[in-house]
Amino acid sequence: MIDLQTVILTLSVAYAVIGALLLVVLVYARLHWSLKAVAVVVTSAFYIVSFTEMRGLLGWASTDRLPNAFKLLKARIVEPHSLEGDPGSIYLWVEELDEDHRPSGIPRAFRVPYNDTLAEKTHAAENEIAAGHPQGGRAADFGGGEGSLIDMVREYVTPKAILETSGGDSSTGEFNAPPAGAQGAVFTPLPPPRMPPKDEQ
Repeated sequence: MIDLQTVILTLSVAYAVIGALLLVVLVYARLHWSLKAVAVVVTSAFYIVSFTEMRGLLGWASTDRLPNAFKLLKARIVEPHSLEGDPGSIYLWVEELDEDHRPSGIPRAFRVPYNDTLAEKTHAAENEIAAGHPQGGRAADFGGGEGSLIDMVREYVTPKAILETSGGDSSTGEFNAPPAGAQGAVFTPLPPPRMPPKDEQ
């Protein structure tokens, strides 16, 4: 998972490169001064617009694929609204887990398409969390695309009950929630972290 400092550093380097390319064009290109002026104005406008729009993205839920294994921290179900044309969404605030079930400490918000089955299971998971029973999930239960190499590997190592819930498109980075009536746990009680083996004495 990319942290905010890496994103800021990457954007800073990208802006510096664009500025350097513009400087090269202004110094070495044999263009009329009016074209050079337009290039300066367009680049400056690009900086302002991108800065403004990037600020608007902060805090928005991601439509990327969920982590392979995660702890569900909180959820919000937004049901479809036919009058407004809103198909509905389910927002999940999750924390990635490593292979020993230890949380990463970096919570992140995700948005998945709404369907009745997933909404019911999400509501049940929220009730379990409120009762003091932590809930976890896996990206495989939400689908991760079809036809790619990683999906063939997943088909080999993942039970069929979980594969029946697949339904995304890994080429776009977007995926669909399990179809209505699909089987599969989606959310399950969170297993305790595995402790490192003790040294034998």
